[in-house]
Amino acid sequence: MIRFIRQRKRRLKMKKVKEGDGHTLKEYRFWNIFTRSLFYIDITNDNNEKIIYAISCKYFAEEPMADLYRDGRHIAYSKLPAAFPVENGVIEIDSGGYGINRIRYATEEDKTYSVYPDKHSIRGWRMWLHKRFPQISRLIGILAIIVLLISLALSLPQLIEMITEIPRVSENIGTFESPIVFSWQSNTWIFAAGVLAGLERTLMLRNHWLIDMETSYWDS
Repeated sequence: MIRFIRQRKRRLKMKKVKEGDGHTLKEYRFWNIFTRSLFYIDITNDNNEKIIYAISCKYFAEEPMADLYRDGRHIAYSKLPAAFPVENGVIEIDSGGYGINRIRYATEEDKTYSVYPDKHSIRGWRMWLHKRFPQISRLIGILAIIVLLISLALSLPQLIEMITEIPRVSENIGTFESPIVFSWQSNTWIFAAGVLAGLERTLMLRNHWLIDMETSYWDS
């Protein structure tokens, strides 16, 4: 049943895919860390030929989009979330409040493979740190989870209070007074800590419905 639902969602995403215009993939430059992310994956086809796919996603776009390149040529684009059909499977992409939070190659047998970021991108630097200093990388990841959970615990009561102040809500279920009240300066620091922790999770393509709930709250 779960597999059927997953496949149905995948088919709906694939219907959004549009044909590309064939332009050449631009080389990733240093200043692109502020404008776009770039990922690669090598896929071997039935003729034992290696094909290099690249996925480019722009930051701060009015509508989140992804572009797919095959051996350096633009072949497709789609709104996010997206599922691009490729050799023996699909490349799936999901986004959250801080950009791409999941991207993978899923075969027809439901085996999944990771993509790798361009080495010059900020994700590429973060991956280098993860491989070169794994213990430091794990510590950073743990700290990000702790910050997000604390930030969620501090922010959620205030959010509930704000919701119950809406007249229609208060008339039906009453009001809630948060036992936690911070000044705007403190909430600003909570926001900043949550943003940094959320960015760390996004850079490592990690996402969990509970841990990353706080980032969705700030984003909304």
